[in-house]
Amino acid sequence: MPQPTAYLNGDFVDLNDAKISIVTHAFNYGTGVFEGIRGNWNEENQQLYIFKLKEHINRILNSAKIMRFEPELSNQQMCEIIIKLVEKNDYKEDIYIRPIIYKSSEIVGLRMHKLEDDFLVYIVPFGDYLDPSKGINCGTSSIRRIDDSMVPVRAKVTGIYVNNSMAKTEAFLNGYDEAIMLNMDGHVSEGTGENIAIIKNNKIISPSVSDNILEGITLETALDIAKKDLSLDIERRTIDRSELYIADEVLMTGTAAHITPVVSIDKMKIGNGKPGPISKKLQEKYFAIIKGQDNDYGEWLTKIF
Repeated sequence: MPQPTAYLNGDFVDLNDAKISIVTHAFNYGTGVFEGIRGNWNEENQQLYIFKLKEHINRILNSAKIMRFEPELSNQQMCEIIIKLVEKNDYKEDIYIRPIIYKSSEIVGLRMHKLEDDFLVYIVPFGDYLDPSKGINCGTSSIRRIDDSMVPVRAKVTGIYVNNSMAKTEAFLNGYDEAIMLNMDGHVSEGTGENIAIIKNNKIISPSVSDNILEGITLETALDIAKKDLSLDIERRTIDRSELYIADEVLMTGTAAHITPVVSIDKMKIGNGKPGPISKKLQEKYFAIIKGQDNDYGEWLTKIF
């Protein structure tokens, strides 16, 4: 196995040498935007597949635009860097790719203007973030999801994730696997690192984008599968907290979380307290797709080897 490699300051370097100064603006003020991208290893094919690479890079560039960043690299250039970095690291297991566009100026002071923007990427081996087979137990957080009028929620801003991290720790300390965050109006928004959807009467319902959710790539994937392969109706609207308790099924979606059923919320069983049949079908199709075992959605994958 070669020495783990990262991309920093326009070059490929040993991960152990990939350092930034403690004066870096992004470190001091959270002025960065990022993505999480999955690479999924198929042992039988001896192949690593990156899932929806271009879509993730398009989202980080949209995040950068919202935050008034001006990266010099294009979508295609960032994709090429990531592919080359994955090749250099030569992992034969599931991986997590973390690109970041950040304010790299070594300046103390609150502002977004007249600062340098830079791009870095690193990779780590990465298994299951949550348990997708057994399902998870969630609790409604007392910490509300930040509002778009405060910091743009459709941008994956590094500083925003203090909000999510506090909710995650609160859930953990209260004995839950994950938190469900409400927006400032008291409606369901998302998990700390996942979108959420409910299944009721063979319909999948997800919060609207105006409910301060991150517009999720995995959520869109799940909804596509539900519509095309399971013939389910899709609805996007505001969801009340009490609707969660009486849903037939609840699931969370995210790059790290994949598609994970929620089996209880606030100590109340969802359905019979086990992963539901629709969630299982979505999972089965989704895992086949990201592992390169389903040719119907091959355009979503980037082969490495």
